[in-house]
Amino acid sequence: MSTRIVVVGGGTAGARLAQRLPVTLLGEEPHAPYNRVLLADVLAGRYAPEVIALPGTREPVRLGVRAVRIDRAARTVECADGSLVAYDRLVLATGSNPVLPPLRGLRGAALPVGVHPFRTLDDCLELRALVRPGVRAVVIGGGLLGVSAARALAERGADVVLTQQGERLMERQLDEHASALLREHVEALGVEVHTECRVSGLRQRDGAVTAVELADGFVLDAQVVVLACGVRPRVALAREAGLSVATGIVVDDELRTSDPYIHAIGDCAEHAGRVYGLAGPALEQADALADLLTSVVGKRSAGAERVGTTGGTPAGAFALRAWTRTESASPSGCGEEPEAEAPPRAPSCVPTRPAQRDDCPHGAEVAAPAEGGPAARYTGTRALTRLTLGGPRPLDLAAFGEVTARPGDDVVQLTDATRSAYRKVVVRGDRLVGGVLLGDLAAVGALARAWEGDEALPDEAPLLHLLTHDGGSS
Repeated sequence: MSTRIVVVGGGTAGARLAQRLPVTLLGEEPHAPYNRVLLADVLAGRYAPEVIALPGTREPVRLGVRAVRIDRAARTVECADGSLVAYDRLVLATGSNPVLPPLRGLRGAALPVGVHPFRTLDDCLELRALVRPGVRAVVIGGGLLGVSAARALAERGADVVLTQQGERLMERQLDEHASALLREHVEALGVEVHTECRVSGLRQRDGAVTAVELADGFVLDAQVVVLACGVRPRVALAREAGLSVATGIVVDDELRTSDPYIHAIGDCAEHAGRVYGLAGPALEQADALADLLTSVVGKRSAGAERVGTTGGTPAGAFALRAWTRTESASPSGCGEEPEAEAPPRAPSCVPTRPAQRDDCPHGAEVAAPAEGGPAARYTGTRALTRLTLGGPRPLDLAAFGEVTARPGDDVVQLTDATRSAYRKVVVRGDRLVGGVLLGDLAAVGALARAWEGDEALPDEAPLLHLLTHDGGSS
C-alpha cells in the first residue's frame, strides 16, 4: 500500500505542501486554492477571480469539505460530510479566522447585511456586488489589509472612510514619516482617514447596516462596512483533539505538535512562542515539513505510513519565491497590527520526546527521533512586509526589522519629493536591524538579504545599499 498524504485546506501552507508532495487536498472553501493577497485587486476590478487561482496540486482537490474531528487513537479525521480520512501523519494547516470586534450591533452568528470581513474570496465577491459609485463605505482597521481594502473600494467609486484606532496607519510596520506619506497617498484617492478613532457600534435597519458609531459620539453613515481587524489562529480542531494550544497550535522545530504524529504549519501554528500570520513563514514551514516528511517516508517501506494535512484558509501565492505582497495578521483585535517582522531565528532545539507518553493514545509506539535522523528543521523566519498597490496611482512599500531606532543606533533617511519616495535604514553596530521603503523599492532586495543574513556590513560603506538604486553593487 502506497503512502497516503491528505491535505485538508487550500491555504498558503496546505497548498504549498500539496504542491511538494502527492496529496489529496481537502479544502473547506468551495473555491480552488487562490492567492489571498490579491483579493484587493479582485475587489478593485483589476483581476477576475479565476486569475488569482494558484498552480494546481499533484492530485485533485476536494472542495467544500470541512474537518470536524480528529480521532487520535484511530488516526482518522472526520469530515462534516460524514467521511473519514485515515492518516499516519496529520498536518494541521487550519489557518486563521478574521477578528470580529465586540461592537454593539455586531453580536450573534449572522452579520448585518452590508457588513463583511475581508478574508476570503466569497467576502471579496460579496463586497464587489454591493459596491458601486456613491456607496458610503466604512473600513474598520488601518493596517495593511484595511489600507488595501479602502483603496480598492475607492477605485470602485465608493465614498470611503478609513478608521484606525491607533495614532497612524500601519503603525506596527511603518515609522511616522512613512505612515504620513501613506496617509497622503490614500487621502489623494478620496479616502477620508480617521486615526485615534475607536468604533463603538453599528446601527442597522431591517437587518442592514446604516451607520458606524464612534466612541466620541460621531456617527458615520454607511451602506457597507469592512472589518479589517486582523485574524486569530484556527485552533478549535486541535484543542478538541487534546493538542497543546497557546495562541496557536504549539509546534517544535520539526513542526510537530504535542502528538508526534500530528504537525501544524501556517497561520494556525505557534513556533518558539510566535504566531506569524504571514505568507512567507507559512511557505517556509511548508517547505521544511515537506523535506522532513519526504525524508521520513523515504526511509520506510511502502505502505508503512499515511500522511494527512488539514486546513482551510484561502491562500497566498507561492508560485514565485520572491513575494510581491505580504498580508499581516493580528490576534489582538481592531486597530492593532502585528509586529512588522518575525523575531530573529530561534536556535534549533527539538524537545526530546519520551518513548512513551501519557497524552498520546499510541503509547509505546511513540519513539523519540533517532540520532542522525532527518536534517530538515524549521528555526524561524525573518519576514519582510511588502505591499504593492496597483491602479492609476501605484504605490509600493516594504518594511522589515526594527524601524524605530534605539539610542546609539545609526539612522539614514532619504526623501525624494519629486518621486514620492522615502527610504530609511537602522544600523546597530555593524548590523542592519531594520528599514522601511516607500515609493522606490530599488534597494529592497539587497537590504532584505543583508538583514535576513544578519551578517556584518562592509566597513568601508555600510549604508551603500540605501544610497544607490542598484543596492550598492556599483
